[in-house]
Amino acid sequence: MSGNVASFSEFAPIAPQIEMMLRKMELENQTSDIQALLETRNSQGLKALLEAWLPEELALLCESLSDEDQIQIFAAIDRDRAFGTFENLDLSDQKSLVDRLPNRLVSLILNDMSADNRTALLEVLDPEQLNVILKLLTKKERKIAISLLGYPENSIGRLMTPEYMTVRQNWTISEVLDHIRENGESSETLDIIYIVDEKGYLIDDIKIGEFLLAPLHKKVSEIMDGKNVSLLVTDDEEVAINVFTEFNRVALPVTDSHGILLGIITIDDVLELAKKEDTEDIQKLGGVEAFEEPYMEMPVFKMIGKRAPWLVILFFGELLTASAMAFFEHEIARAVVLALFIPLIVSSGGNSGSQAATLIIRAMALGEVTISDWFRILKREIISGLFLGSMLGLLGFMRIAAWSIFTNLYGPHWLSIAITIGLSLTGVVLWGSLMGSMLPLLLKRLGADPATSSAPFIATLVDVTGLLILENIDVAYAKSKGVICLNAPEGNRNAVAEHAMGMLLALLNKLLIADQEVRSGKWLREENRGVEIEGKTVGIIGFGNTGSTFAQN
Repeated sequence: MSGNVASFSEFAPIAPQIEMMLRKMELENQTSDIQALLETRNSQGLKALLEAWLPEELALLCESLSDEDQIQIFAAIDRDRAFGTFENLDLSDQKSLVDRLPNRLVSLILNDMSADNRTALLEVLDPEQLNVILKLLTKKERKIAISLLGYPENSIGRLMTPEYMTVRQNWTISEVLDHIRENGESSETLDIIYIVDEKGYLIDDIKIGEFLLAPLHKKVSEIMDGKNVSLLVTDDEEVAINVFTEFNRVALPVTDSHGILLGIITIDDVLELAKKEDTEDIQKLGGVEAFEEPYMEMPVFKMIGKRAPWLVILFFGELLTASAMAFFEHEIARAVVLALFIPLIVSSGGNSGSQAATLIIRAMALGEVTISDWFRILKREIISGLFLGSMLGLLGFMRIAAWSIFTNLYGPHWLSIAITIGLSLTGVVLWGSLMGSMLPLLLKRLGADPATSSAPFIATLVDVTGLLILENIDVAYAKSKGVICLNAPEGNRNAVAEHAMGMLLALLNKLLIADQEVRSGKWLREENRGVEIEGKTVGIIGFGNTGSTFAQN
């Protein structure tokens, strides 16, 4: 018997999950019946079928229904569940429903809603809708709504609720508990009780648990510690996120500049706000203006408008890359093989810059770094950039060296090319790391959003500067080795291009003549001969069993 009891107890932890699965299957089976009742407009059958549905389940059902069907659902449920269902819907669905539901039901729902959730809905309404809705509120609730809407947008005042529990410091614990029993139903939360004086100034806040454990004859002042944390009503929303994170609270009081208690903010509002802020930051990091609506609900052309500005800006940024390549046209023509590595080098710099920008922006959001830490960040990124750049530079060097063993792709000067690529990768990755880490700090210093320094923006910026680094290293290394181009006539670029084309045709002609001589027996295989153009030996031609070869001096 004991063995059977033990075996059943093993299933106890998963019993709720099994119950949820069964409930989900039951709801899915009923959904098709609900659709049929909606089509036939059978209100009595719909009311009977939805009787056991919870508000959260009804909200999920409404999300998959048309506006007309949602009206039928609300008409078939009681007031309490209608209120709970409405609060669980997205703002876009709420906005649509307030225009379609009967005014009497809208009035009941909005007057029952918490002030902070109602303010979030009122913020997204059109002016005409807002005027209609405000008239549906009671005099008390209308005053609260107008007061909250009067605070600056994105301020803590828009988030707070005026529904909280206050007591006086000269009350006994017994008086406090009696007061909570009589008035606690209207409070947003009873986890924290706030102590104020006769004028409403905040003195302290105490957890409900301390009141429950304290002797009934003790006074509130005897269990106070004076260590309360509050928010200013005009502070930005991000301040609330940072303070909640730092102090691990379920609710925080909101005061005016004089310390008078105006309302509270609860953790559920802050979690929603944090989700919204993180979404905006991620979208900005991707080079997109922040969306105010879910992806699938945003009109296509509105989404195009959000994406187009950054794409145009980045396009003009990439035009600078083309200008840089045109400026170094002569250097690229002298060593065309370097052009093969331009995408590799600039993308490595862009990747390192995007990494650094993402790390710094997130660290700033979490409060791990501030603008004053810029020099420490600079030192860390110099070390990181040099190490990462050297690592990629070594890989690039080894790649060219390995290919040169088995092929003649890079010619006799493969070592010079390998060194140039290795040094360029080191410089570009270092530069990308510095740009990615410093730009968010600079934007913050100028009062802009650091997330604006998006990954695509950093990548585009490093593309241009990376090309400059590559070509300057190429020129500097060539000069240090005494590499001099064939003489070309002075003049404009067209003259230089014509001269280069003439030399190339002369070289091709000599190769064709040499090939004919080999075929006619005038040139023995394995015999190498020098090639002269304009009186200078520019290379050696040789013919082996596998074909012809040309080695450049």
